[in-house]
Amino acid sequence: MGVTPLIWIITIAVTIAFFVFEFFAHVRKPHEPTIGESARWSAFYIGLALLFGVGIGVVSGWTYGGEYFAGYLTEKALSIDNLFVFLIIMTGFAVPKKYQQKVLMVGIVIALIMRGAFIAVGAALIENFSWIFYIFGALLLFLAYRQAFAHGESDPANGKFMRFVRRVLPVTEEYSEDKLTVKKDGKRFVTPMLLVIIAIGFIDLVFAVDSIPAIYGLTNEAYIVFTANAFALMGLRQLYFLIGGLLERLVYLAQGLAVILAFIGVKLVFHALHVNELPFINGGEPLLWVPEIPIWFSLLFIAATVAVATIASLRKTRNDDKKKERETFDGEKVIHAPED
Repeated sequence: MGVTPLIWIITIAVTIAFFVFEFFAHVRKPHEPTIGESARWSAFYIGLALLFGVGIGVVSGWTYGGEYFAGYLTEKALSIDNLFVFLIIMTGFAVPKKYQQKVLMVGIVIALIMRGAFIAVGAALIENFSWIFYIFGALLLFLAYRQAFAHGESDPANGKFMRFVRRVLPVTEEYSEDKLTVKKDGKRFVTPMLLVIIAIGFIDLVFAVDSIPAIYGLTNEAYIVFTANAFALMGLRQLYFLIGGLLERLVYLAQGLAVILAFIGVKLVFHALHVNELPFINGGEPLLWVPEIPIWFSLLFIAATVAVATIASLRKTRNDDKKKERETFDGEKVIHAPED
């Protein structure tokens, strides 16, 4: 793709500038965003991401453009899953709504930093060890199974890690505006706000393990991996407030993501066999008969899976709502039925 160090510097600088702007323009003063504000900024960031993808296609070719769009769509779907866990954490810690923006902003910045580190490590591994694709593929297949069958079974706010943090740190019971620490009777305490940020940082680490191997299954270009992740995270704060109620209705999101992760896992294993260098597999020779899944098929598959999961989720929750309404109505009829 031929990305120069100057382009990397400019890209990282612009990314940082966007997050600095976000903080001073929207997050610094605690408030709950309106639906209109969230919708406008969400549309802006999504439009910017799509425009950037078109730019990659025009400048570097549509093979890279397709890789970017497939990666962006996958990372956006995984980021929405992040939001669902963030919602659970916010609820578990009873974070006041006007301070949730700050928590989200810190969480998103932590996510970008962690993913950046994983991207650098992943690029170095892929450059020097082709067998890493086997590891990535196996990891994604395991994560797909976990995503499908173990999603939502634990509360991140009260997990083992957070119980350990509470034992180590002196914690106050109540929030002190958006402060992380507070002094009481000459002793320094941490507030629940700091615990929320620690919890979100830990979850970000877990999600980085999911997202980076997934996108490296779609492209080997570290620049595409980074920009797709950056754009997927931009606007995530606004999206949280825009679709906060919708998140609980995406009941099949976990299964949809599991299908995507499994698909990319298989794609990675196929690619690993195609470039095989392990001596105990085919004598260290590539298995050229193994098919390479083209990026256009990956993009269509991922888009179709996200669409099916979303439509099926909304249809199920709508039917469940109608069923509850009928049961409530029937119950009221029984209660108010005249006695003979």
